[in-house]
Amino acid sequence: MKNNNFRKSGLAIAMMAAMGASAGANAAIELYNEDGTSFSVDGYFNAFYVNRDNKAADVRNSDVKMGFLPNTIGFNFSKEMGDLTLGGRSSFWSTINDSLQSPTDTSIDVRQLYATVDGSFGQVLIGKDFGLYARSNIFLDEILMGFGSPGAATGVSFGNIGTGYPYPNPSAQITYRSPDMGGLNVATGIFEPANTTPGAQSEQSAPRFEAEVTYSADLNGVALTGWVNGRHQSSENATTKIDSQGVGYGVKAAVAGLSLTASGFTSKGDVPVLITDGALASEEDADGYLVQASYTLGANRFVVSYGETDSDQGKFETENMSVAVFHDVNSNFKLVAEYNMFEQETKSSGVKTADANTLALGAVIMF
Repeated sequence: MKNNNFRKSGLAIAMMAAMGASAGANAAIELYNEDGTSFSVDGYFNAFYVNRDNKAADVRNSDVKMGFLPNTIGFNFSKEMGDLTLGGRSSFWSTINDSLQSPTDTSIDVRQLYATVDGSFGQVLIGKDFGLYARSNIFLDEILMGFGSPGAATGVSFGNIGTGYPYPNPSAQITYRSPDMGGLNVATGIFEPANTTPGAQSEQSAPRFEAEVTYSADLNGVALTGWVNGRHQSSENATTKIDSQGVGYGVKAAVAGLSLTASGFTSKGDVPVLITDGALASEEDADGYLVQASYTLGANRFVVSYGETDSDQGKFETENMSVAVFHDVNSNFKLVAEYNMFEQETKSSGVKTADANTLALGAVIMF
């Protein structure tokens, strides 16, 4: 049995989703493959010229930044051992946005550091990888290789995080994935829980549970993919208990160059950007959705994207619209032009805290 760890990685899913299935053949450089042992390297590099009109602050800025996906290099290992295939992946994600703040000390984080055991039973993953909740929502985003909303105050763009879906945090986990069952795939795992109730006698007596079910089929030339994912965890201290849970879902249909995607989520007990250690006072609701259309004509892919999120927990409402063109110079080199319109307001007052129009022109090189 052959195991392709790169195919299962978050970056690989992102690249193949954005470029089409043929990207898998060009996605990694195989450095060694003998006697059932293989080792490969993959990379993703990008930079954008960004011109943003921030109407809320009444300023306009020009920057050179990375896009939604950071610059990345990944290492993949696979070894056949009888009826089992052992694998592993480590990927290093780096920003270029800190070039003036940290001129010789660029921030690097490790979002994937895991091993896998594959067999006829499916796969078990141990280590750190992206979560299952909202996983397909983000990896099947049509502007994943673009820029998206302004995002964090640090200058990192957020794609549609917080404007259509939450982020599937890279987390310590033990995850099981079923074999493919005629297009049906099931994944479920236990994850490091977040401490949302710090204080006296704070505890998380059970792990965080996440799962995702996906189904893919071809119906008379229409490629369909549907998914449902979810998360649940509890945290409590001497006076407070917070249950955090969410459900994500979506469907994508593609035929003759046209692709239509609709996804959404609903949650409570978390701010719908990412789950992390930090006090929450209550279990309030949030929901959001994302609708997208793309059309591929030759080497060009045209995308229209619109998303919203309404969060009682975070006390904000957002909406985000992007129009983008992706041009394939070749299978490893892509040019991107995107115009993004993002708004956020405080729910209680209706005051706009963000109102930004962003032009982003970029290039992406991958191997």
